[in-house]
Amino acid sequence: MVVVVQRVLSASVRRKDDRGAASCIGRGFVLLVGVAVDDDESTVRRLATEVAKVRLMEDDQGRMGLSVTDAGGEVLAVSQFTLLADFSKGNRPSFHKAARSEVARTLFDQFVRMLAEVTGRPVSAGFFGEDMELSLVNDGPVTVVLY
Repeated sequence: MVVVVQRVLSASVRRKDDRGAASCIGRGFVLLVGVAVDDDESTVRRLATEVAKVRLMEDDQGRMGLSVTDAGGEVLAVSQFTLLADFSKGNRPSFHKAARSEVARTLFDQFVRMLAEVTGRPVSAGFFGEDMELSLVNDGPVTVVLY
């Protein structure tokens, strides 16, 4: 599993064809989540806990001293299998490292639920398996990758 964490001032995601409501957040984290073939519930638990604890939010001294939970921030998770692209055999990506859709959906949903449980706050999510438009205002910018 790969989780790209971006600290944001605000973000929203909607289906590309504009069906249905968008998921929106204020200050907090946008998470781009790629589920790999060898991921399981222990991977999900480890990364959900790490995201909840990572101190990337600014404290009173302007340092990255607070977790998203400590800062009262919000979280938007978006599934993104393209994080697992492999270009080792040329210029066209292979996605053999990405979990099959039905497995990835289950683990992504578990990740969102577990993150909500660990943070004690609701976690917004994108639209699994659909083309989406993600808009965000980076804060910093601060971007880290968790494996």
